[in-house]
This record gives sequence, structure tokens and C-alpha cells, in this order.
Amino acid sequence: MSVTMGQVKIYGVQEPLRAIRNALSDVIHSCVVDALQFPPNKREHRFFYLEPDDFFMPEGRTENYIIIEILMIEGRTIETKKKLINLLFERINQQIGLAMADIEICILESPAYQWGFRGKTGDEAAINYKINV
Repeated sequence: MSVTMGQVKIYGVQEPLRAIRNALSDVIHSCVVDALQFPPNKREHRFFYLEPDDFFMPEGRTENYIIIEILMIEGRTIETKKKLINLLFERINQQIGLAMADIEICILESPAYQWGFRGKTGDEAAINYKINV
């Protein structure tokens, strides 16, 4: 059985992030489809809008600074995860116009049995695409 689950959380200052939300979601999804071989109709993105006073950021970042967290079932190769990160940096910079310094990415993985969806644990659910890429 092959399973994959992925969710993306995007954090940023409310006004600048809302202005690019749809385009950013499209870019992130294209990277996930290309790097992780997700089906084109599988998109789980959540945007977290923060007030400037609630989002402390490293020196040298602008109000456009975003943090992207990608949650997924473990099983992908290091090369695949690096490909995803590099595609995100490249495409967000080129297509959205965010500076590389304003993009932070973290991939978080956990075993399939720690996921639950459609009434089953991730290691018991039947999914029609793979993670060993």
C-alpha cells in the first residue's frame, strides 16, 4: 500500500499575505505536484494571517516575510524534499516576486500511523498515489 498525506500552512502578515494568497497557493501547489508527484486535484492549504505586532521575524525581513510549513507522512527521499524546497524558493521568487530572504520553509514528517483521515489511520487508509519518490 502506498500512502501520502500533505498539508501546507502559510503564515504571514495579514495584508501582504492576503494580497498574494491565491497566486501563492497556485505556485505552492505546482511545486508539490512536480516535486512530490501529488495529484493535481489534491490541495490542502491553510493561511494564517497575523497582525504585524503578532509576528516577530528575523532581522532583514520585510512585511512580505512568510513561513511555509509542509506536514506530510514520512517516506520521501532527501533529494525529493530538497527539490521541493528549491522549487518553492525559485517559483515564489520568480512568479510572486518575494525576496528569497522573505521565504522560510520547513518540512515536518511523521509516520503514517500518526495520521487520521476518512475514519482510518494513515497506515490503514487506501490512497491511490505514492510517497516513495
